[in-house]
Amino acid sequence: MDRNDLLDGAPLDSSSSPSSSPNPTVNDKKSGWKAELWDWIKTLVVVFVVMSLLNMFVFNLSMVKGQSMQPTLVERERLFINKIIYNFSSPQKGEIVVLHDPSRDDTKKEFLVKRIIGVPGDVVEVKDHQLYINGQLQQEDYIDISIQDADFSGITIGEDEYFVMGDNRHLGESKDSRYFGAVNSDSIVGRAEFIFWPFNKVRGL
Repeated sequence: MDRNDLLDGAPLDSSSSPSSSPNPTVNDKKSGWKAELWDWIKTLVVVFVVMSLLNMFVFNLSMVKGQSMQPTLVERERLFINKIIYNFSSPQKGEIVVLHDPSRDDTKKEFLVKRIIGVPGDVVEVKDHQLYINGQLQQEDYIDISIQDADFSGITIGEDEYFVMGDNRHLGESKDSRYFGAVNSDSIVGRAEFIFWPFNKVRGL
């Protein structure tokens, strides 16, 4: 045997050519692209469904419209709304909530954002432009002016009802329970937890 017929000690079959893996065909490339696209579509659908369910039952992202909650909240700030919290506890005095507007006239909006002032059993009144709860003058650190609207005598809050007011106490700047009365708990969508936009205003409520 001629030495030229040996390669690393093994006979070289001159009739065979080096093996190589076949190149992917055009159909293979199309199938791979379609499979990847289908995976993305399924992922997006799952994300959409999950986010929709969370938005429906757990939380909501809302934008402040109007001036009724100034100076605490200003227009176009975005709020994170906890929608599940009141399944486990009752609204508490001082909490900021989003509620369905109970108005029945042409000023009705879909949602309002207000602060809970009175809870079931409380007696709420405004005397000499100051807020009183159960006869006690309230120290409201979140307002910048005394109540400019008319005084009113004591209102007893019924069972499962809540008295809400806007933090803006300037004349005529907040449509709230002084206008439409105490609201039922079923009208309350959730509790505003924090401002998440703009970033320089991020803070808890």
